[in-house]
Amino acid sequence: MPPLLRAPVHHPTQQQLPVIPQLSGKVRCGDSGETGDSRTTPAPITPTSSHSTSQSTNSYLPLLRVFCALSVICVNLFFLLSPAQAQNLDKPLTNIDEEVTAFAYAPNGNIVFSVRRMFKAKKYDLQRDDIWLLESGGKRKRLLEGQKFTRDEKLFTYQVESFTWSPNGHIIAVQLFTTTMDPDAGAREDAQALLLLDDSGRELHPSGKDPLIMQAQSPLWLRDNQTFVYLTNEDTPQDLFAMQYLNVSSGPAGKAFEGRTFQGASRVSGSNAAIAVERSRSFDGPARLQRLDLLAQDDREVATLDAYSGGILVSPSGTRVAYFLDKEVLEIRDLTAPVRIARLRIGLGVLQWSADESRLYLKRTIEKKSADLVTFQVPELRAYPAHSEIPVLEPEPRMLLHGLTVREYSLSPDGRFLAVVLPGKRNLQIFGF
Repeated sequence: MPPLLRAPVHHPTQQQLPVIPQLSGKVRCGDSGETGDSRTTPAPITPTSSHSTSQSTNSYLPLLRVFCALSVICVNLFFLLSPAQAQNLDKPLTNIDEEVTAFAYAPNGNIVFSVRRMFKAKKYDLQRDDIWLLESGGKRKRLLEGQKFTRDEKLFTYQVESFTWSPNGHIIAVQLFTTTMDPDAGAREDAQALLLLDDSGRELHPSGKDPLIMQAQSPLWLRDNQTFVYLTNEDTPQDLFAMQYLNVSSGPAGKAFEGRTFQGASRVSGSNAAIAVERSRSFDGPARLQRLDLLAQDDREVATLDAYSGGILVSPSGTRVAYFLDKEVLEIRDLTAPVRIARLRIGLGVLQWSADESRLYLKRTIEKKSADLVTFQVPELRAYPAHSEIPVLEPEPRMLLHGLTVREYSLSPDGRFLAVVLPGKRNLQIFGF
């Protein structure tokens, strides 16, 4: 039988689509995920004396009005200031009834997403995902039809892993896991690659005829919206990456920070900088947190880390960075005062900052696997003397979606919406906060 040619990428066992449980009609003060107030209005306060006259009753009216007004103000302030602000995570505002493999919010609120597509060619089962754009107004348009996307005469299959938007929201770097096979020779090659599309669906070919940038991942855009630095492990030890420049118009532009290797990097929004974890090729010596100027190729060491286990993520303002020290402990560091840090025992997972940086969201498993989604408060960062023991806090997570497991998630840039891909059918659902 002919071999099955498809990207060997993490297809979980299909499950029945979970049903989002509905909240009861009762609302309690301080509950999260609920709207409205079920408390009854207190009975009017009236004098209890049997000898009350109309004049004495009237004397209570100004006090009664003040009391009622203050009560309403206090109730409103409670709900406005409570961290469990009115949320409605019971019913999605939008449901994309497709088998979604990846998605990402654009800076303007649009969503790019990919849909799994399977078809046969020369007795082989191939996968090439379609790519769609969901505009903030609800209109959808297809940017790429996977079945028509080919490379020479070889059998070619891919799955979309992720998307990275340019700062102006007009170009999409699509992360692919690809498999190419010569059916005559039987040779098979797996590789990660980047595909560039603009928001109208036009393919960009910075490398010439071939639309794919092979052995490339995790693009870090510069502010010109034409240049990015990407990670490649083509000539590096496992779990280490070198950096390469690429310009959308002129193509590959050579190596960045030549001779150096990194474990991960995260772009600083609104700048040409990134925060990266540098490690030597032989893994001798500690991991070092570096601020990289991607345009000038300058760098400045931020801190020496006790350990590093992935997940580096810079906050929206560019003033904080979070990363995992190991499979249990997250470290948060102030980039403006690197001695100020906090450590949290939360378990390894996929992080995202809230728009105001007061909270962190966490899917409590590694990427492309399903788990529950929680959020927790970012604690105060403190300075500790050198070589002192840093306490590890154990915050109480707040469960979202009533414990419903999700495969992927993302917050909108303005923090008003939460989008998730559910296991099973892998529908994309968007909820409003």
